[in-house]
Amino acid sequence: MPYSMTHIPLSRYAAALIVALGAQVASADVFVSSEKDNAIMVLQNDGTFIKNIPTCKRPRHMAWASGGKNILVACGDSDQIGVVDVAAGKQVDTLPTGESPEIFALSPDGKTAYVSIEEGSQMIAYDVANKKPMFSVKTGAEPEGVLATPDGKLVYVTSEVTNSVHIVDVASRKQVGMVKVGKRPRRFALTPDGAELWVTNELGSSVSIIDTATRSVKRTLLFEITGMRKNDISPVGMLITPDGKTAWVALGRANHVAEVDVATHTVRKVILAGKRTWGVGLNGDGSWLYVVNGLSDDLTIVDVASGKAIKTVPAGRVPHSVITN
Repeated sequence: MPYSMTHIPLSRYAAALIVALGAQVASADVFVSSEKDNAIMVLQNDGTFIKNIPTCKRPRHMAWASGGKNILVACGDSDQIGVVDVAAGKQVDTLPTGESPEIFALSPDGKTAYVSIEEGSQMIAYDVANKKPMFSVKTGAEPEGVLATPDGKLVYVTSEVTNSVHIVDVASRKQVGMVKVGKRPRRFALTPDGAELWVTNELGSSVSIIDTATRSVKRTLLFEITGMRKNDISPVGMLITPDGKTAWVALGRANHVAEVDVATHTVRKVILAGKRTWGVGLNGDGSWLYVVNGLSDDLTIVDVASGKAIKTVPAGRVPHSVITN
C-alpha cells in the first residue's frame, strides 16, 4: 500500500517539502542586470525580490553558461565579461575584453564568446576557457547586436552607424556578407527553423526581416501607435518564442511592447509597460513575459494569454536585460 502523508515521519516530510519548494523557487528565478547598481537582481517568477548579486561595473547583456550553472554578463565600464556562479550567488571570474562590451553571443558549445567592441569597430572572438582573443573581424562603426547560429557556422553583427548586418564565417574567420537594414539596427532574433533573421531598427521604428538563404531583406515591419510620433517608437529588445509563432518586441521610448505574428509579419497588439521598454524575456512555460523598463527602473510582468500587464516591480537602477531559468 502506498504511503500517505500521515505515514511519513514529520522530519522526512518537512525535508521533502523544503527540497521541493527550493527546487520550485530555483527553477522560477528571474535575473535582471542593473547598470548603475553594478549587480544582477534575482527575483522569483512573480517579481518577488530575492537578492542582489554584485558584479563588475555596468552589467548589461547576459547569457547562460556551464549548463545553467553560471551567468556571463558584459560589464561595459570594466571592459570585461563577468562570470557569476548562480548557486554561490557571487561573481567568481572575469573574461577581459576590448573597450565597453555590451552584447555578446556564445558558440553552441559555449567555448567561444563573440563580443561586439565599439573601439576599432570590430567583433572579437574570445576563448572562454583560456580568456584569450582568437580572432577579430572588422565591422561597420558602433557594432552592437551579436547572434551565433545554432550550427555554429555563422555570426551576425549589427552596425548602428552603417545601418547594416555583417555576416561572419567562423571557419574562415572572415566577413562573407553584409545586408543593409533600417536605421540604427540593435538586436537580433532567429526563427527556430533558421529561415528568418529579425533585426530591430531603433531609429527606423521597425524590424527588418532577413531571408537567411538569400541574405536579403524580405519584409520591413513598421510599428505604429495611435497618438504617438514615429520618432518615439524605438524598437530594441526582441525575442521569438520557441514554437516560432510569436515575436515580442520592446518599443523603447514608446513605453510599449508589441506582440507580432511571425507567420504573417503583422502586429497582433501593443501593451503598455514602463518607461523605455528595453529587454524582454519569457518564463519557462511562456505564460508570462518580463519587460525591462530602463527609465522607470522596473520590470513589468505581462500575462501572455490575456495580453495585459499584471504587475510592475522595482528592478534596480537602469535595468538593461532579463533572463530566466
